[in-house]
Amino acid sequence: MGRISIRELLGVALDSVWTHRFRSLLTVLGIVIGITTVVTVSSLLSGLRQGVTTFFSEFGPDNLFIARYSGDPGQDPRPAEVRRRPIGIEYAEMIRATVRSVDEVSATMYLPGIIGRTPITAKVPGYESDQVSMVGQTASGFVTQPRNFMLGRPFTDEEERRTARVCVVGPKLANALFPDGAPLGRSILVAGAEYTVVGVTEEAKGGFFGENPIDRQVTVPFTVARLRYPQLDRIVVIAKAAEGRRAEAEEDVRQLLRRSRKVPAGKPDDFSLTTADQIIARFDSITQLIVLVSISISGLGLLVGGIGVMNIMLVSVTERTKEIGIRKALGARKSDIIIQFLSEAVALTGAGGTLGLLIAVVVTVIIGTLVPSLPSAVSTGALVAGFAVSVGVGIFFGTWPAVKAARLDPVEALRYE
Repeated sequence: MGRISIRELLGVALDSVWTHRFRSLLTVLGIVIGITTVVTVSSLLSGLRQGVTTFFSEFGPDNLFIARYSGDPGQDPRPAEVRRRPIGIEYAEMIRATVRSVDEVSATMYLPGIIGRTPITAKVPGYESDQVSMVGQTASGFVTQPRNFMLGRPFTDEEERRTARVCVVGPKLANALFPDGAPLGRSILVAGAEYTVVGVTEEAKGGFFGENPIDRQVTVPFTVARLRYPQLDRIVVIAKAAEGRRAEAEEDVRQLLRRSRKVPAGKPDDFSLTTADQIIARFDSITQLIVLVSISISGLGLLVGGIGVMNIMLVSVTERTKEIGIRKALGARKSDIIIQFLSEAVALTGAGGTLGLLIAVVVTVIIGTLVPSLPSAVSTGALVAGFAVSVGVGIFFGTWPAVKAARLDPVEALRYE
């Protein structure tokens, strides 16, 4: 007679939570905040990583990137790398001639956003854009990093050899400068020099925060960029490994560069040699740190919420001492009492976790709507994990009050007022 089914226990637990809903909400507020924080952060980082992965996959999974400095070629070098010798176009020619595990080699010169205290802008009659980047690239760059073209074509080896003033532009820049949709064969003034547009690439599939700088990029022949800016040495050589031979190509290129640059045995490389997946791994190490911070913050919230649940359950045990005595007198076992109070604790934290998940989904959707450039994706795994954690908190912090209730002496409990 003292025993009731699991279904009835859950019903009683939910009724108890609802009856004291304001008190319950305050009790699990830490759990709500913790679950909301970690699920929202993980959702935003998941969407961001997907965009970044797509971005770097377009760089070519078989490509090796050789540069003077590590990191973004547009940023200042690390102090320890300042003394390194430049990487020039001659390295591309050397790799092409000697490394058999490499199919094709290209070189790209990255221009800074400001040249001679003047920001780079792109102009046509009636339109101007300062959201533009500029690179000089060998024609072979369209082989090592193939791009689909919305209009026109890439420039050719012959145009590069004769330093033709031609260019390929990204789709967003083309739309900004040529709203009539007819950029081919027309002139564009970039950083004070005039170029003829021969091609417009398709929009890139990935990027940082939804934006890919290639979509606003002007690409001119490498010979043209070197002629105009001989003082710049921000050059990246890209070697496309033969299919299935990337590891071999990486080792071959590294040994060739070490010999040509006379790097002593046992000394570290005085150049940067990376692949797309290595760059993604570095990004992952950064996001993992962010996730750890968010987990730490949410962990504090869960701890506060768990302690609150334990306290409120201890109060509940005290308030319902006589009820416990009656149930025991009617034949309820210790396990029945434990299950009853554990069910209430789990219902309490489960409700808090569900509320936190709902808030996280709403926040993520709102951020995605207000900031389209910041991708977001709420994964099913994050929702399941969030709910499981909230239930686990209920079980962990509800065990002691449940055991305390089960240990009450029925005679003393019946006398309790």
